[in-house]
Amino acid sequence: MMRTLAKYACALLFLPVIVSSCSGDNGVSRDDVLVTVGNETLTRTELLRQLPYGLSETDSIKFVRAYIRNWIDTKLVSEIAYNNISDTREIDKLVDEYRNELIMWEYRQRMSAQHADYGFDIDSVGAYYEHHKTDFVSKRPYVKGIYIKIGNNAPHLKDLKKWYRSDKIEDIDKIEKYGLNGAIHYDYFRDKWIDWEQISLRIPYNFGDNPDVFLRNNKYLDVTIGDYTYLLSISDYIPTGSVIPEEVATPQIKEMMRNEYRLKYDASLRRQLYDKAVEDGKITINCDMGQ
Repeated sequence: MMRTLAKYACALLFLPVIVSSCSGDNGVSRDDVLVTVGNETLTRTELLRQLPYGLSETDSIKFVRAYIRNWIDTKLVSEIAYNNISDTREIDKLVDEYRNELIMWEYRQRMSAQHADYGFDIDSVGAYYEHHKTDFVSKRPYVKGIYIKIGNNAPHLKDLKKWYRSDKIEDIDKIEKYGLNGAIHYDYFRDKWIDWEQISLRIPYNFGDNPDVFLRNNKYLDVTIGDYTYLLSISDYIPTGSVIPEEVATPQIKEMMRNEYRLKYDASLRRQLYDKAVEDGKITINCDMGQ
């Protein structure tokens, strides 16, 4: 890592730089200054902090030159704009409001993370699912089954083509014990629902424009493409537009419940701060605020 940073630092040293003047009164070393525009300075130290990790030496030089040019342009335009806009009070007000919003948001997020209850038991997730079931509709099919990608010369390939179609436990055991020599991928998902795209994107096969048509008409796929054989067994599937099972919806439900907790805690925090300020006499209201 140090060697990489050294290469970047070396790239900076050999860049043509534009330096007008630097008195050193601001505590910045004259040797560290790359560019000055008016009273603004850009230093090598600051620029190195902005340099993305992992760039090649050539790309780092391109980044540095682009960053310096953009920095100069920004300072020049802002200086001209500032000198030609006589009244910046409205802009200053917007900046203050935006800054206050960011500070308040960060504080409320931290307080929410510290105090909100994010523990979700099975019953609460299940109740949420039952109450909002119609909101969880699949945009693509979901499937259960077995997927195997294996070399064409793998041993037991002929047996494997029989076992992967079987529902017998002993045949599944044979797949895992004997049939996976030469396998590139093996996924057993008869016990859980998988988004169809997670499977179909692994197989270089034309499933057609409508995956539901393929799944409705095909329980098995056995296709050889290049040096590999692709085996797919579909034991069950949920068509597009159906209500997805609770197990599939659970991560989404938990995130929705977290958001609800955050909103409730945020409202509670606001109310507590308001009531405390009124109690302490920090707020004076000379109008009817209603209830």
